[in-house]
Amino acid sequence: MPPRGIRGKVSLMELWRQIFIHGMNMFNLLIVSYFFIGNGVYTLLMVLSLATVWLYNRRLAYQDMDEIRESSVTPPVTIVIPAWNEEQIIVETTRSTLQTDYPELEVVVVDDGSDDATLTRLIEHFHLVKMDLIYRAQIRTEAVRGFYMNPDLPNLLVVSKDNGGKPDALNVGINVCRTPYFCTLDSDSILEGDALLRLMRPVIHSPVNTVASGGIVRVMNGCQIRDGRVVQVALPKSSLERFQVVEYLRSFLFGRTGWDLLDGTLIVSGAFAVFHRETVMEAGGFAHDTVTEDMDLIVQLHHWAALNKRRIRMSFTSDPVCWTECPATLRMLGKQRRRWQLGLCQTLWKHSEMLFNRKYGMVGNFSFPFHLYVEALGAVVEFLGYFMVPLAIIFGIVPAMLYLLFVLLSLAYGGLLSIGAVLLEELTYRRYPGYRDLARLLWFAFIENLGYRQLVLYYRFEGVVRFLSGSWHWEKVTHVGVTR
Repeated sequence: MPPRGIRGKVSLMELWRQIFIHGMNMFNLLIVSYFFIGNGVYTLLMVLSLATVWLYNRRLAYQDMDEIRESSVTPPVTIVIPAWNEEQIIVETTRSTLQTDYPELEVVVVDDGSDDATLTRLIEHFHLVKMDLIYRAQIRTEAVRGFYMNPDLPNLLVVSKDNGGKPDALNVGINVCRTPYFCTLDSDSILEGDALLRLMRPVIHSPVNTVASGGIVRVMNGCQIRDGRVVQVALPKSSLERFQVVEYLRSFLFGRTGWDLLDGTLIVSGAFAVFHRETVMEAGGFAHDTVTEDMDLIVQLHHWAALNKRRIRMSFTSDPVCWTECPATLRMLGKQRRRWQLGLCQTLWKHSEMLFNRKYGMVGNFSFPFHLYVEALGAVVEFLGYFMVPLAIIFGIVPAMLYLLFVLLSLAYGGLLSIGAVLLEELTYRRYPGYRDLARLLWFAFIENLGYRQLVLYYRFEGVVRFLSGSWHWEKVTHVGVTR
């Protein structure tokens, strides 16, 4: 019979072993539930998006933009462009925006205290002079320094202000806006000629107050730009940028189209979106306590509508196109994805009372829980899974063959979703006309899950860590003005 101390030591070791096995089993269950819940919802969104986009494009063939362009009830719109240290691209972006095909359009560029030549280049190129204008700060912002206009360009206004961040610059744009709707546009973006007309179509035709209308954002890298317009669509040269083309297609054509049909829109890209000015002001404008002010505003509008018992609609339309510059380096990609993930966590935490709250309808019961579990916490679950599941195999908790089959199934299904997005693009909009481009897109959709997905997952995991550690600062993504 072994001594008592040895029996106690063995018992303690056995206890720790049982705790470890129990913990690994729980984590494996978490991994499996994440896989089936996430991919189950993605499958639903894919089926809904395929049907919706296909039917939408069939109806679109019988609709003419002239009806909206010439209608007396088409409301005027102000495009607000926030800019901070964008001297390389701000003139081209502004010039392109002024060419937008819309009957009553104003453009407001808000220079958020840039310490480069952003303001100077705008003044010199558009021959602007400083004006004394009445400014009423209905939404509190940092101090406005001055207003700049050119009498020969009455629909362009440039505002200079103290630095306060992107939300603050957008709120200044709302304050000076004189139209019932405003459109947010990132300074690294270019609109297709009739994009704003298409974006306003659901606003005009909806019987319900449409307070937000989002369009699709596509990658501009590699395209040929002339006079502020995309004249030839082509793929970028680097693999990093091509992966992002596939990623954008999947995110917009599947994700946001499906959520729109389910009336569960929780994200509208602030890179290109229209908002109802009065509603946004009543909801408090863009908040400063998250680094993704566009998502936060959408969730805040849902909260405001439920609190005030207002019936509103959020719309996503897949044919208004905004071309944007995606990160061309790993460093910039990391900054962007960490910020997106951090902002997602901040917004979900800030509005946590919406979780499974019936008064928020589909958003509270379905969309909010999905984004919390799959998009936010899922980054941690999936990232740790790459380390924890092999440990389970080593300790004999999970059969190696079962794990291998699970990984292959996961990678194959992820590739299927990406390939489906590329094929949907080819069957509908065909922005990439060359067969070589289609073949390349399909190839990158197929291999996206073999390296690129894990890279983005690492950046997303870093974003969650920054949220938990309280490191909530904004990471600036530098734009260089691709092929302009």
